Amino acid sequence: MDKIGLTYNTEKEQIAISEYGRCIQEMVKKLPEIEDRRQRTEAAKYIIGVMVQMNPQIKESNDWEHKLWDHLYMISGYNIDLDGPFAPPVPSEQQKKPQHIGYQNNNIKYGHYGLYIVKMIEAASKEPNEEVKEALAYSIAVQMKRNYMEWNKNIVNDQVVIDDLKAISQGALTLPDETKLNLSGEYYFKKGQAKQQNQPQGKKKKKKVPNLKANMNNPNNPAYKLRMQQMGKM
Repeated sequence: MDKIGLTYNTEKEQIAISEYGRCIQEMVKKLPEIEDRRQRTEAAKYIIGVMVQMNPQIKESNDWEHKLWDHLYMISGYNIDLDGPFAPPVPSEQQKKPQHIGYQNNNIKYGHYGLYIVKMIEAASKEPNEEVKEALAYSIAVQMKRNYMEWNKNIVNDQVVIDDLKAISQGALTLPDETKLNLSGEYYFKKGQAKQQNQPQGKKKKKKVPNLKANMNNPNNPAYKLRMQQMGKM
């Protein structure tokens, strides 16, 4: 820049660990200038305390103190001599790239249901008890519906899920076409049909309450005639 004393951050030295900011880095860079080893160590402990305030999330780990001292050495470029509570980290180990874990090669035709659904279907298909097998098929179908709706962010027809269940299991797990996959309710199976337990009952009709005043003023009402007789009007 043309103005004296003002510089862009892009023109400054790159921050080693951004969580602590540039001020911490400047403080760490000044440590080697302290000639007395004991005073230099005390200054490093003070900087460690400030680093905790700048990045309090680090205290969530069990060995957070060890990590802070390692970060201090890393910020200094491993060029600092201290009497710290932990041995300085080895630069070659810190800069070593982790081993690549590789990619999964699971070819799932119905990827929106997930690999675990496929494994569940494979296990349920081997169930010898037909009643248990049918109950497992329904539970898996309900979970398939949940996964489908979460993946596509849209409502799915129950018949689509039932057909997919049959296709993935190669016909081993089937549900009746009239099966309703309720994500919150419970169902039981009887004679090949899925019936819902605790079905919502229809609205009860309110009983008509007789209007006594209206009936008492009705000339055709026997009670009206009796009242008129008692009053001497009839």
